[in-house]
Amino acid sequence: MAAVWQQVLAVDARYNAYRTPGFPQFRTQYIRRRSQLLRENAKAGHDPGARRLYLRLRAQLLAQRYGPLSEQSSFRAYSNSIVRSSRTTLDRMEDFEDDARALGARGHRRSVSRGSYQLQAQMNRVAYDERPPGSVVPTSVAEASRAMAGDTTLSENYAFAGMYHVFDQHVDEAVPKVQFANDDKHLLACCSLDGTISVCQLAPAPPAVLRVLRGHSRGVSDFAWSLSNDVLVSTSLDSTMRIWAAGEGKCIRQIPDPDGAELLCCVFQPMNNNLTVVGNGKHNLHVVNISTGKKVKGGSSKLTGRVLALSFDAPGRLLWAGDDRGSVFSFLFDMATGKLTKAKRLVVQEGSSITSISARSWVSREARDPSLLINACLNKLLLYRVVDNEGTLQLKRSFQIQQGSHPVRSIFCPLMSFRQGACVVTGSEDMCVYFFDVERASRAIVNKLQGHSAAVLGVSFNCDESLLASSDAKGMVIVWRREQK
Repeated sequence: MAAVWQQVLAVDARYNAYRTPGFPQFRTQYIRRRSQLLRENAKAGHDPGARRLYLRLRAQLLAQRYGPLSEQSSFRAYSNSIVRSSRTTLDRMEDFEDDARALGARGHRRSVSRGSYQLQAQMNRVAYDERPPGSVVPTSVAEASRAMAGDTTLSENYAFAGMYHVFDQHVDEAVPKVQFANDDKHLLACCSLDGTISVCQLAPAPPAVLRVLRGHSRGVSDFAWSLSNDVLVSTSLDSTMRIWAAGEGKCIRQIPDPDGAELLCCVFQPMNNNLTVVGNGKHNLHVVNISTGKKVKGGSSKLTGRVLALSFDAPGRLLWAGDDRGSVFSFLFDMATGKLTKAKRLVVQEGSSITSISARSWVSREARDPSLLINACLNKLLLYRVVDNEGTLQLKRSFQIQQGSHPVRSIFCPLMSFRQGACVVTGSEDMCVYFFDVERASRAIVNKLQGHSAAVLGVSFNCDESLLASSDAKGMVIVWRREQK
């Protein structure tokens, strides 16, 4: 879809909440049909001046019909409803492991590298020295991976635009996280502050909600798929975590928080899915054995604030945790016992909530560069390099977004090893989804998706990057399809 048509759709989406207040299904059908018509018109080759005129007139007509928008006040209202309920429903980002094409038959890699982070840094130093100032990704050593993707441009790789489907089963309640199942193209789950988790199937057509997981008495703050996708773990503001049989939608076990506090985030241990780490509102981390429902001895630690975000590195030896006071802690994880040992602390910015952490071994199998992607409430997306075995972080890049109070999340693109350019994707409080190329010194925005009518909170790719899901503070989930050029 051309840029102007994206802006037209964004204008329609922002006014969509005013249409038929008592009939939310109509609003979903309306915006879906508008997307379809605009995609068709984008291919018609209309004069760019006419498109811009149409955008201006459309915005004027909508303003006359519904009145001027007060976007910032609506943001503030949703922010307060989310953050006040737990300051909180703030995230951990699922740890994306190495690209699916490089993995085994099921796409799972049990170990990534036995070498230390220091050795990896030494191996990459020469390549980095040859890069322009501020660059992140070595290029000469990554050509083999790039060749596997074919000679495609960056714009072709990330040409998401048209809406594939819109889900509204959580309408009017924020959806803080969406997540595709591991190595799956069409299985998607969403958690909501309405206290439920929905599991959706995107193919075969038509897309549908397969089941809704009910049981939590308050909003669901986070969830995680097990490696084989047969189990879901969820955390809630009702101070419990639940273990679900994903295929049946049944709750296998309910586990109360050891401290009786709101549970705000969770993550599976990558090498042992019997262990899950949870973070709570009383500043504590706990490693929980989901088979027994008990916390692991030595598997607890205390942060400076409410624990909002968690992420393991791919081998499962390092855990990062972020809190609502602006700190990111690294922990050494004992694979044999589940014990946590606090290693390092980084203060990103005092008092700024860390809402998302995502770890990645970086862009290519030939040139590994362990990295961490962090959302903090300071209107920037931050990219850090992991420089040693204790999880010490060094800031590499920052990207301007709008995030002052919402629990916004970001992700690495799962197949970046096979793409030209290295992109990350994030939500934003300006109701847009942004694609950033971390190699570009300037004009890093590769793509910008407009269509939400509230702050975009969650983003998730399917395994082959053909679909991208995004969720917002008003409960709408949009699945975007990558255009084939």
